[in-house]
Amino acid sequence: MKPTEELKEEHDAIKRMLRILERMADRLDAREDVRIEDIREAIGFIQGFADRCHHAKEEDLLFPAMEAAGVPRQTGPIAVMLAEHEQGRAHVRAMIKALDEHVAGVSDAAQRLADNARAYTALLRQHIDKEDGILYVIADARLSPRQQEELEKGFARVEREVIGAGQHETYHALLDRLSAAYLTG
Repeated sequence: MKPTEELKEEHDAIKRMLRILERMADRLDAREDVRIEDIREAIGFIQGFADRCHHAKEEDLLFPAMEAAGVPRQTGPIAVMLAEHEQGRAHVRAMIKALDEHVAGVSDAAQRLADNARAYTALLRQHIDKEDGILYVIADARLSPRQQEELEKGFARVEREVIGAGQHETYHALLDRLSAAYLTG
């Protein structure tokens, strides 16, 4: 499997979590029950799977390989992706702050949590579309088979050393559990 195909598979999991997060925001708006622990776990998925795993593979491995293949980092698609990663992280920080304030009883915190969840969801959806439709196409065209092989090894190293053995399965089990709670019925 090409490295970009692995990243696209990870996008599928991230998009599933975005649907869950959006449903949580809808429930918060409707003042329906949303387990605080579910929200924390959804945010943990975003921080662990989407950022520490997926974005790390892009920022630490794919983007430098593309840069070495002549794709500029300071302008164009790589620069846009890096900026959007930072915007996403800002939304996640805002969600964490709003969640903590919601738990503490601050009156408008649930609304800020829902608003930031929606902003993150909207950002990531269009971000994923750009990566799948533009960035990865460029990577596949520019990276040699040897560079692709090195990326595959690097991605495996991230899975092993940064994320840890079995963590992918744990994230997918969380997706299944939260999907059953928020995406069915």
